[in-house]
Amino acid sequence: MAQLVKLQDYISRYQIDLTRYPTQFVRLKKGQWERVKYQWQTGGDIGQWEHIEVEAEEVPIEKSRFSFLKKLLPNRAKEDEKNEDVESVDVSTELDEDYIPEEETTLHFEPNIVYNPQTVAELKHMFMDQFFHFQIKWASSTLREKSYVDPKFMRDTLLRSLLQTLPDSYLIFYRPILRLKKAPIELEIIILTPTDCYIVKVLEEENQAVYIGGGERFWMKKVGKLDKKTLSPIIDLNRTEAIVTRLFQEEGIEIPIRKVILSRNGYIDYPGTVYGLQFIDKRKFPQWMEQLKRSVSPMKHMQIRAAQAILKSAETTSFHRDIWHVEESKEQ
Repeated sequence: MAQLVKLQDYISRYQIDLTRYPTQFVRLKKGQWERVKYQWQTGGDIGQWEHIEVEAEEVPIEKSRFSFLKKLLPNRAKEDEKNEDVESVDVSTELDEDYIPEEETTLHFEPNIVYNPQTVAELKHMFMDQFFHFQIKWASSTLREKSYVDPKFMRDTLLRSLLQTLPDSYLIFYRPILRLKKAPIELEIIILTPTDCYIVKVLEEENQAVYIGGGERFWMKKVGKLDKKTLSPIIDLNRTEAIVTRLFQEEGIEIPIRKVILSRNGYIDYPGTVYGLQFIDKRKFPQWMEQLKRSVSPMKHMQIRAAQAILKSAETTSFHRDIWHVEESKEQ
């Protein structure tokens, strides 16, 4: 699963320590998955998944048992071997994985049992769907602070697809809001891979819409028999590119920036080609995602520096947790 580093203007633990939390996220995800898979393979009289604190522990399997399903079917290890490619977890990274400091935690992963999966693929699908909700909380809270998350992000199929499909080493900025020259500016989606920076502009309004590129300022959108002028998506892409390029230059970061116009439910018709710009519509989206997720490169130092450069200007709207309000009141 790709890592959600910044979601709009929500608080992000990655702003606190970007060299620590990517590794910690991979560790806790891998540890939880191994517990689930182990219980599923071995079977037992199990009632429900246990309430597990996962913010800072290294989560070795033998350290604590992970309760999962009731009335499990035995002898699933053989099937698991046949599906090893389905449940593999990429944990490759250049960051220091030898030590993760312990800390208090207020964040928990509490999955719910909705059905008994019969294959390891079904098991992983259920695990990832529920871990997605945990990941939104992970990306919008710290030990001391948290942000109110708009419920629409829990239903955002593009966000879910990016996080669940792309490798652990990818860092996602989902429409981040930066403060530049004392004004908040919302950028397009930014995907930092170990080797590239993708800026993605999404065109997903009406289903089956056809976007026809034309002049510098306006495109034509066709929906059935209706034609309507729409602002060129290249304008927003270029604005985000200019901001990201400046932030990178200020920090001496050299990483290629690639621009993408994306429509999963429509079609893009653009005459000719534009250097550094890809048009990914309904016909090309599956192949594009497949190409992106094939990366096996570990996280890179330049990638981390690029993420830090963006986070330095990030806007944050959050509030202190109640437990801290109580402690502060006692001290006064």
